[in-house]
Amino acid sequence: MLEIIVLPLLTMVTCKEMRAAIIAVHKNGFTGKDIVATKIAPKSTIYRFIKNFKERGSILVKKASGRPRKSSKRQDRLLKRIQLRDRSATSAELAQEWQQAGVSASARTVRRRLLEDGLVSRRAAKKPLLSKKNIRDRLIFCRKYSEWTAEDWGKVIFSDEAPFRLFGASGKRLVQRRKGERYHQSCVMPTVKHPDTIHVWGCFSSKGVGSLTILPKNTAMNKEWYQNTLQQQLLPTTQQQFGEEQCIFQHDGAPCHKAKVITKWLGDQNVEILGPWPGNSPDLNPIENLWSILKRWVDKQKPTNSDKLQEVIMKEWVAISQDLAQKLIESMPSRIAEVLKKKGQHCKY
Repeated sequence: MLEIIVLPLLTMVTCKEMRAAIIAVHKNGFTGKDIVATKIAPKSTIYRFIKNFKERGSILVKKASGRPRKSSKRQDRLLKRIQLRDRSATSAELAQEWQQAGVSASARTVRRRLLEDGLVSRRAAKKPLLSKKNIRDRLIFCRKYSEWTAEDWGKVIFSDEAPFRLFGASGKRLVQRRKGERYHQSCVMPTVKHPDTIHVWGCFSSKGVGSLTILPKNTAMNKEWYQNTLQQQLLPTTQQQFGEEQCIFQHDGAPCHKAKVITKWLGDQNVEILGPWPGNSPDLNPIENLWSILKRWVDKQKPTNSDKLQEVIMKEWVAISQDLAQKLIESMPSRIAEVLKKKGQHCKY
């Protein structure tokens, strides 16, 4: 009789099903000895299943406790404090310092503990150093314009200078390669000791990009060049984009921008200035994002000389859509709000 019940179970493949079958026939009055005789499973296994069932009243396997943790919750909190005290410390360095506190753990264990607290290793973001004055000026600026809407910011023309370099101006570049192709010509980013650098000045608003001018080679922007640029590039842009409508001009606090002759000239032209602009605040200027996008586009063209680089810069500049420009301008209220929320510190832009 038992063989008739048990023989079909011989086709079962999972341990869970085997355990359920053995307990089922045991419940029907068969002893462990009877079940062993069917050779459905090793003797030790059958008796273990029956014993566990009698002790717990269930066929479910008790979850193993696993290896004991090497650290207590208090020691875990200590590790977190050590990491937050020095964000750049490696897991190996943390393991050594943790060991001095009485916890012998590997660097891998340290990483797991930190991960439980949401601390993961990431490349540090590069942002300008903010002094106390910078932070104070940022807060003053953001409070002044905290009530401005995207429509208000649409009346502002943002401007800035930017350098463009041959051979990978935008920094890191990702490539898809196979094993052994690391140094293949198509997979490397060429560099030179003294790359040609082209400096440009540009402006844009929610209505699109304005003028872009390229400074002569080896020429730095000074007050004479800046006044000439404003005369020949800014005024035509304001007329083209705003006509007789009043607009506001933004520029940062670079020395040539704050020269008395520039301030007087802007006043004579009835140009309203946004600000005063806080120092070390590229995250508040959407044209910085525009430069990053433009540099990526220029890099993709892979210009090989200065003339080609200038040509590509001008070509890609005029290709920037008004939708992109408007989207960047519309981010200003969010930038202002985030800086205020972070009490003058950097925002994500």
